[in-house]
Amino acid sequence: MASSGVNVLRFSALGLGVAYGFYHQSAITAADKLRENQKLYEHKQSLINQARQEYQKKTAPPSKSGVVSDPSDPKFDLESWLKSVQ
Repeated sequence: MASSGVNVLRFSALGLGVAYGFYHQSAITAADKLRENQKLYEHKQSLINQARQEYQKKTAPPSKSGVVSDPSDPKFDLESWLKSVQ
């Protein structure tokens, strides 16, 4: 039969293990939540930047020469743009 000192040591180790498990799980959960919030913030920031760019395109004054200078525009003509730059 085990002595009472050994039983106290066993249950103390068990209690410390359970307490460490709870502490470690809470740290992991907090890190995951922080990472998720950072990802959500970056997504919102990219949407804001995209909306800002679209607004600038929409409100930009038209070019005086009538040449489309935006390469992503389907009406963009490289030759006429190069002539207007000269």
